[in-house]
Amino acid sequence: MKRKQRLAGGKETLKKLLPLVGKYWPALLLSTLLAAGAVVLQLYIPVLFGEAIDQIVAAGQVNFAQMGEYLGWILVLIAAASLCTWGMSLLNNRMTYSIVHDIRCRAIRHLQALPLSYLDGHSTGDIVSRIIADTTTLSDGLLLGFSQLFSGVLTVVVTLIFMFSKNVSVSLLVVLLTPLSFLVARFISTRSYRLFRQQSEIRGRQTALIDEMVGSEKVVKAFGYEERASARFAQINRELQQCSQQAVFYSSLTNPSTRFVNSVIYAGVALLGTLLIPGGSLTVGGLAVLLSYANQYMKPFNDISSVVTELQNALACAGRIFDLLEQPEQSPDAAGRLDQVRGEVELRDVSFAYDPSRPLIEHFSLRVQPGTRVAIVGPTGCGKTTLINLLMRFYEVNSGSIAVDGHEIDALSRHALRSRFGMVLQDTWIKHGTVRDNICFGRPDAPEDEVIRAAQAAHSWEFIQRLPKGLDTVLTEESISQGQKQLLCITRVMLCRPSMLILDEATSSIDTRTELQVQHAFDTLMQGRTSFVVAHRLSTVRDASLILVMRDGKIVEQGRHDELLARSGFYSRLYNSQFQPS
Repeated sequence: MKRKQRLAGGKETLKKLLPLVGKYWPALLLSTLLAAGAVVLQLYIPVLFGEAIDQIVAAGQVNFAQMGEYLGWILVLIAAASLCTWGMSLLNNRMTYSIVHDIRCRAIRHLQALPLSYLDGHSTGDIVSRIIADTTTLSDGLLLGFSQLFSGVLTVVVTLIFMFSKNVSVSLLVVLLTPLSFLVARFISTRSYRLFRQQSEIRGRQTALIDEMVGSEKVVKAFGYEERASARFAQINRELQQCSQQAVFYSSLTNPSTRFVNSVIYAGVALLGTLLIPGGSLTVGGLAVLLSYANQYMKPFNDISSVVTELQNALACAGRIFDLLEQPEQSPDAAGRLDQVRGEVELRDVSFAYDPSRPLIEHFSLRVQPGTRVAIVGPTGCGKTTLINLLMRFYEVNSGSIAVDGHEIDALSRHALRSRFGMVLQDTWIKHGTVRDNICFGRPDAPEDEVIRAAQAAHSWEFIQRLPKGLDTVLTEESISQGQKQLLCITRVMLCRPSMLILDEATSSIDTRTELQVQHAFDTLMQGRTSFVVAHRLSTVRDASLILVMRDGKIVEQGRHDELLARSGFYSRLYNSQFQPS
């Protein structure tokens, strides 16, 4: 049963790959014609050699003039066959890299359309491995496939035609013995596919671990995790080594096995041909031609078996790529728009869970009036950030609905919804580029004076001026501090001046003095705008119009700061725990 599943998996992957190849059918057709031309020319050369040999009748009876003419034609055919092979290789290269280019572009586009739940459930390293390493392996396999399979199949067909034209009995012997080579190759290659698929998966885990360890090297060193990280890598590396050795061992058996069968066929042709010469049904030159054809006929099987490792590996990698490409995209985008945004937000009986077996938010209802500053507080894991993810449609609600200005958000396009929110998270994100590129991420065409005003409002202009080239300084993850990164993220939102704001611990990495200045800038920006502020430091939410106190995915209290303190409830205990000495 498992063997049938592996065979079906390889065939299914091949079926998915063929339409991508068929897109380049003109180049494929021309490559096939050139391959046919090269094969026919190469296989006609033994005929001329045989004719040249037959010009040697006996000692002193050699037709040198006719032999020279045959040798001249042989040189012409060799040159023509080489030209056809060069043209075929050029086309195959262009086709291969064009197909891989298409797959990578399609993978990146598809990745942008996948729901966040998929990205959260798969490591970055594994996804990168599929798009980069697996497609590279696939390109190597495709190149070998185009070069070996096309010419190989044509060589087999044309060789049989030439052989039957020379001698039927010898040709029948070759045809009858050929299935042995196929059976041996099939027996071994079907077992190697599973191992190459496993090898590709382990390589993805290895890439994920490297990405994790290198990206968090400071944390690794701070907690003395170096030896354990090395041990984890060594374990995965051993698994990869063992799997790779087994895969290569099985696949490498194909070549010597098929060569053994082919040697038996070659010996059979030589023996039968030798017996036919005395009867006059075959000449010495004819036997030389048949032996040459027997070798040419078996060469494609040897060539294909010699690259079976790469072909099996390529199919296994293609299977992982198609697994990514076939992941269901996020729900289709609606065409609704938000033209005039007042900022009324309503959640009606919303329920949501990352894991269906562990409910997080249940029957959550809330109505926020335009211009309201809403603070969301509560212990870690109570659903504060989840609520923000639902507002932005990073995740879809399991039941209930969310509306902005009376419009259901699932009836709006995601861009229309998200473009109305300005979002500053605790986790900062800086891309490799200039300071200007990072600030203007939401407004690439923003004039410089507006960029400077936004930086001044966010209090990032002071450190930007100290950079070597100011706004044109190229940034990397390590070139500025965490606090400076957060100031740039705040500047990015200040520049866009969105209709509504979401601040999720937006000043967590900033010093106290700068935080007060930025908070003042936020106060100005939030005037007249509906704002959602997620905060752990309750001192920052005293002036909020409405404070939502969450616990276990539910609102347990709501009201203004003074009202909640007067109730002496859960909020009061949270607040006093931060400001009363222990």
